Amino acid sequence: MNIRNFYPYLKPYKRSFIIIPLFVLIDVVCEISQPRLMSAVVDGGILNKDLHYVLKTGLAMIGLALVAILANLGNIYYSSAASVGFVTSLRRGLFYKIQTFSFADTDYFSSASLTTRITNDANVLQQVLMMSLRMLLRAPLMLIFAVVFAIMINKELALVLAFSIPVLAISIYLLLRKGLPYFIKMQKRVDRLNATVQENLLNVRVVKAFVRQDFEKEKFEKVNTDLMTIAEKASGIVIMIMPVMQLIMGISLVAVTWFGGQKVMAGSLPLGGLMSFLSYIAQILIALMILSMTFMMLSRAIASGDRIEEVLLKASSLTNTPGAAEKGLKVKHGSIRFDHVSFRYSAGSEKANLEHISFDIEAGSTVAIIGGTGSGKSTLVQLIPRLYDVSSGAVCIDGVNVKDYTLAELRSSIGIVLQQNQLFSGTIYDNLKWGDPNASEAEITEAARIASADDFIRSFPDGYQTMLGQGGVNLSGGQKQRICIARTLLKKPAILILDDSTSALDITTDRNIREGLDKYLSNTTVLIIAQRISSVQHADKIIVLDEGRVAGMGQHASLLNDNAIYQEIYQSQYLNKEETV
Repeated sequence: MNIRNFYPYLKPYKRSFIIIPLFVLIDVVCEISQPRLMSAVVDGGILNKDLHYVLKTGLAMIGLALVAILANLGNIYYSSAASVGFVTSLRRGLFYKIQTFSFADTDYFSSASLTTRITNDANVLQQVLMMSLRMLLRAPLMLIFAVVFAIMINKELALVLAFSIPVLAISIYLLLRKGLPYFIKMQKRVDRLNATVQENLLNVRVVKAFVRQDFEKEKFEKVNTDLMTIAEKASGIVIMIMPVMQLIMGISLVAVTWFGGQKVMAGSLPLGGLMSFLSYIAQILIALMILSMTFMMLSRAIASGDRIEEVLLKASSLTNTPGAAEKGLKVKHGSIRFDHVSFRYSAGSEKANLEHISFDIEAGSTVAIIGGTGSGKSTLVQLIPRLYDVSSGAVCIDGVNVKDYTLAELRSSIGIVLQQNQLFSGTIYDNLKWGDPNASEAEITEAARIASADDFIRSFPDGYQTMLGQGGVNLSGGQKQRICIARTLLKKPAILILDDSTSALDITTDRNIREGLDKYLSNTTVLIIAQRISSVQHADKIIVLDEGRVAGMGQHASLLNDNAIYQEIYQSQYLNKEETV
């Protein structure tokens, strides 16, 4: 983990990093002075029966304690503000970075892992920064001052510390070094746990429909137990710090008490001096405990920081190409050309998902893409708005390579309704306005009417203000599809892509939507991916895909006569059926 990569998020709080050490120094000086004053009370006041001296020194101790409390409060305030503010900025930076990722980048990390990094890992950094600002400066200062004052009291007794402190430091270092790999593994186990829970919640209806609760429980139990096992190993190593520390410092206290007692009886060390020496030993113990706890948290923070840093440093695989912004090209008409396009999801994959795809689509025409499952239909249309980039060849719009447009211009000119209909928490009205935040109520109603959504929306008690659950869980599949179509229509795009977006609709509703599109977007280039022949037969051109290649191209009648794949699809749907084609 390179701290410089986190500097932009720490920079706004540099004032806190200057003020906090001052508060820490005041706090430490006040606390470290207490044993000396206590020694003075014993040797100069109590033994001499000087009540005035005892009261005067006692008031000084109380005053120092009050100053220490105020300094500590200042430390708490600024360290809390800095740590919380830092992580808030860091989460913002992570979220903004994730927004630039392509589908491939998101797949690389997985959504569950990204969720863990932006929440759990960020929380770890917040806790460690807060502890470090409060304790990490305080502990070394306390340790140094306590050792110095102990030496000033009696150099011979201080030799005990010369033995115990290095032994203790080496022991802590070895334990933490062994524990760090387990913290890294533990965060990965958290990823797996989050992924399991996320998958289960997203597919809870399928789980219940297939009565697979027991299977899901077993799967969760496994990843949960794996996390527990690795956490126990990490904690088991780190927790050894405390007994090791107590053992070494306990031996030190016994040695100091033994040798110091002899010096007191011999008259070479005052009683108050021995008491303050023992107090400094206790302060050294506390300082070392704080350091060990902080280093333990730092070990976990390094693992979390590495994971966050990986996201921050990940270059998006899809960005504006050099010069795209300066060119300022706009999509005007919507003609499309695929020029010997090949594509692989993985660079090392032997077989291409799409291979040598070439065709032209005129602006304003309606083109259908049909083929069997896995033939590459969805992959093909996702290359147009650069959700993925081609491996070779070129995709052009209006004769211009899509890479020469800015991503904002390209995607704002293309409307796409994906296979999986995603809606957001909020009202139906809010979801529709995703298509155009400035759309009027009349425009929203018109788009919903064309998508055959207006009637069922108005049937709800709250109409367009009906609240949707996460992902639109309180709507049927067909209702979600129609809202997604209406949302996309509001963009009034130059190119509209419907990726199997009417699969949950009946034939009549499907036909009504297609007829509405012809009138509403008369100049828009429309690409339709569908499984039903009835959804594509009236298209100006039909492209048949088979295993990532173009296996046929033409209109319905010609393909029905001479394309075996199209004939097979047609026969599988219309054989022994009484439908008008």
